[in-house]
Amino acid sequence: MFSRRVFSNMRRVGIGVGVSKTKLSEAMLDILVQLPTGSTNLKETIVRHLGLLGQMAPTRDIDSAWNQTKKKAAKLYPDKFILDSRNTLTWNDGAVKVLDKDITSGNFKKLNDLAAADGCTVNALVTRLIKAYKQDKG
Repeated sequence: MFSRRVFSNMRRVGIGVGVSKTKLSEAMLDILVQLPTGSTNLKETIVRHLGLLGQMAPTRDIDSAWNQTKKKAAKLYPDKFILDSRNTLTWNDGAVKVLDKDITSGNFKKLNDLAAADGCTVNALVTRLIKAYKQDKG
């Protein structure tokens, strides 16, 4: 069995894998989809399942491919995976509710103008708006 050091020496002398980051990302996605729900240490598990390809690929290529894989997995399989605000891929078990963080630029400008006219921060203004909404609703 070869160790990681043997492969790093092989890369140093010019023997490379010859696989692009895109192909590496596709292979990672294929493996990720096949993993059982709830598996931990996804990246390490996938790199181990890649076999020789995972051992020979440079770390920067693996990291780049992993970032692409996380985005693809969350986009293609939203029922299985969630990519949170810290760019961490987690299993979608239904306990986490995805928040809508998009606000149009027009509404953002209006909020800033209202906050400036009122002499408070946008956060304080939104807090008061939510409180007023709940009172009207409730």
